[in-house]
Amino acid sequence: MTWDLVTLNSGYVMPSIAYGTWTLGNGQGPIDQIAQAFDTQYYHIGKHHRALQLNEGEVGIALHESGLSRGDVFITTKYSGFDGLDIPTAIRNSVNNIGTPYVDLYLIHNPRLAVPDIPTAWAEMEKVVEDGLAKSIGVSNFGVQDLEILLASAKIKPTVNQILLHPYVYLQQAPIVEYAAEHDIVIEAYSALRPLTKEPSGPLDAPLNEIATRLGATTDQVLLAWAKAKGAAIVTTSSKKTRLEGYQDAGDIELSKEDIAAIDAAGALGEKRITVRIGLRKFGVGVLVAVAVLGLCSYFRTRIDKSS
Repeated sequence: MTWDLVTLNSGYVMPSIAYGTWTLGNGQGPIDQIAQAFDTQYYHIGKHHRALQLNEGEVGIALHESGLSRGDVFITTKYSGFDGLDIPTAIRNSVNNIGTPYVDLYLIHNPRLAVPDIPTAWAEMEKVVEDGLAKSIGVSNFGVQDLEILLASAKIKPTVNQILLHPYVYLQQAPIVEYAAEHDIVIEAYSALRPLTKEPSGPLDAPLNEIATRLGATTDQVLLAWAKAKGAAIVTTSSKKTRLEGYQDAGDIELSKEDIAAIDAAGALGEKRITVRIGLRKFGVGVLVAVAVLGLCSYFRTRIDKSS
């Protein structure tokens, strides 16, 4: 299982595959799921959704019950604007919820949450590091322009940008992937398996099936290996231990340049089809709205004519 430790620009190291808690909810179930993740050697606990605050307590309980030391586990959480809280209040709530003096990585979930503006919000994030509440700080869903604004005034560079990344969005995400690499910012991919779970029977099926068969792997392992080949860390999740083990094994898969090119080409084709489908859907909604408006206008015109 070769998911290496990644050295962040803060000097700390981060496991390059994380177990995401965003789907778990609350109670004993999530605690058991996180314990299972520890058993399958996931020592980075994080998520991509803004609602981790809903199960930070379960993360803390699972860590305490595991017998692992705090230093054995890398914990990522986010500033999400939850309940309208500001950054200083939110991070203190998070460490209290988890029952830890610090988190390893604290992210701004979205540039829209950087209020009143990105430089001001980032200065508050830098204060989080100064206060010892996070070892590293980063962002999520930031584009190139967002990072340019941030870096223009930053004293501490973001270590990570967590983004949606899979072959069907690679063309649109390639600029931020390249920009991050140029500035020593790690890209962490969420929803890397979406082409299989949400967009099945698309152009990716053929190359993924061919590569998986040839390598003796599964298609989800091939997708994770593709994301790794693009230089990304991964955050993923599953309730099934066998799948978690399979995701770990994906770290050993080395794709050839030809494999990556085939996946890129199929992803680009799928991205175009999805864009067209979304455009047609929006057009259809627009037509329905227009018809409804015309219908209402006709109705009221008839009423007015009758009353005249």
